[in-house]
Amino acid sequence: MIMNKGIKFLTAAVLGLAAVACSSPKKMAEQAENVVVKSDPAVLEVVAGKINADVTVTYPEKYFHPKAILEVTPVIVYEGGEAKMEPYVFQGEKVKDNYEVVSADGATVTKPVSFEYAPGMEKCYLELRGVVKFGDKTTELPTKKVADGANTTYMLVCKNGKVDYKADAYQEIIKQTAEGQVLYTINSSVVRNNQLKGESVKNFLAALDEIQSNERKELVSTDVVAYASPDGGEELNTKLSAKRSETAEKAFNKITKGDELDVPVNVKSIGQDWEGFQELVSESDIEDKDLIIRVLSMYSDPAVREQEIKNMSAVYKELAKEILPELRRARFIANVEYTNYTSEELLQLINDNIDVLDEEALLRAATLVKDLKGKVAVYEKAVEKYSSARAQYNIAAAYLNAGETAKGKAALAKVSEKDADWQNAMGVVALQEGNLADAAKYFASAGNATSKENQAVVDILNGKYADAAAKLADSKGLNKALALILTNDLAGASKAICCDCPKGAYLKAVIAARQGNAEDVKANLEKAGKDSDLAARAAKDIEFVQFQ
Repeated sequence: MIMNKGIKFLTAAVLGLAAVACSSPKKMAEQAENVVVKSDPAVLEVVAGKINADVTVTYPEKYFHPKAILEVTPVIVYEGGEAKMEPYVFQGEKVKDNYEVVSADGATVTKPVSFEYAPGMEKCYLELRGVVKFGDKTTELPTKKVADGANTTYMLVCKNGKVDYKADAYQEIIKQTAEGQVLYTINSSVVRNNQLKGESVKNFLAALDEIQSNERKELVSTDVVAYASPDGGEELNTKLSAKRSETAEKAFNKITKGDELDVPVNVKSIGQDWEGFQELVSESDIEDKDLIIRVLSMYSDPAVREQEIKNMSAVYKELAKEILPELRRARFIANVEYTNYTSEELLQLINDNIDVLDEEALLRAATLVKDLKGKVAVYEKAVEKYSSARAQYNIAAAYLNAGETAKGKAALAKVSEKDADWQNAMGVVALQEGNLADAAKYFASAGNATSKENQAVVDILNGKYADAAAKLADSKGLNKALALILTNDLAGASKAICCDCPKGAYLKAVIAARQGNAEDVKANLEKAGKDSDLAARAAKDIEFVQFQ
């Protein structure tokens, strides 16, 4: 705990708790000013829900009468009440009892005090109340204040935790293609007229017309790709494929002459089409197709592949009839970019025609909805229509991020995959329920960046400020700023505040107060005061007592 400049704390209090230099309790009360009391820390601080301090009492020589018994009761006095500890009991050297003995020669006694925090204790003080018993006489000693407090800055932690949403795979721009092809006869590079008038080319030209008339589609390039079937030798087929690419380009230019495509035409020669060969064989009903595919996987040399397949004479005849002619070809390919629904359109479709949206569109649309009820409704639609596991998880995430723990927990129970995201979300449930031990276990199991940030919240609540600062080293935000304030890295804390919000202003005011900058304290508390809860807190916060 860092002491604010200008705050005067009672670090040395005079308390007649055992001054029995005389033989009467009344005289002991009169000698009270000779006993010195100190508190460490001098300003009380709440850490992990407790106020802990060490109180040291120094008894001068000849003050503690050998036959006196002293009861000392530490008391926290605060708005709304007081909290008492069980009294410490001390005895003189001649008392025949089992209490701690204080010598008449003088002594210094240090005892811990501990109180559970209760609302209102942010404005409190610690006092000691003493009673001296001497013979049949009992005297109450003057009550003395030991320390002011208590600092509750750590309670500014954003403790709801954070749950990441499962990402959608929605594409703003979708890559599409439209294709047509011409077939060649064996060992020929001549494009026949019947091929240019065939269904494949007709369909390709119709697709080009549709692309040009569709405002969502843009033709970005075209490809002319020529091949040779994998029979007849690699060198021959390489040359043949190259010639086919030339004649195919001319044919492409001829059929598209009136379309004014105005995009690049990329001409390629592939050579032997082993990839197409494997694809067609896989899709065929040829009896020994598995054997053919195994040959392709065993040998990479084209000549060896061809020979091995030719050795299967019956199979090769079927290949020559059904497969190889389809590979003597040139492909015409239109490369298209389709512009998907915009954010505005998605939001409109949610209201007007949600059924046209696929799973990815629904997942994206839900991220655009601001209110919790509407967001959950879109995710529920994705669960209903597509049994979307991501949407079900995101329902839980939406509730938990909004602090609706019970609904988030119920939604999370319906999630089947217990992955890292689920572990983190379960940790957030435990955190919001106040179960820090279970929260820490779940966050450790998750082991991702978000769970690490959430574990830092647990660390702050447990008083492990340095651990929290280390976990938040690679992040920004209010929790990092708070952790750095609590570890006295005020410069780092200032840099970590990245929001122009009341809570950010409040933390800036705390930093300014610890630096003794009255002007910045005032300016930032004015901004923070837009939040009524923060305004009420500031009025009682011991961080600002010297500026009030």
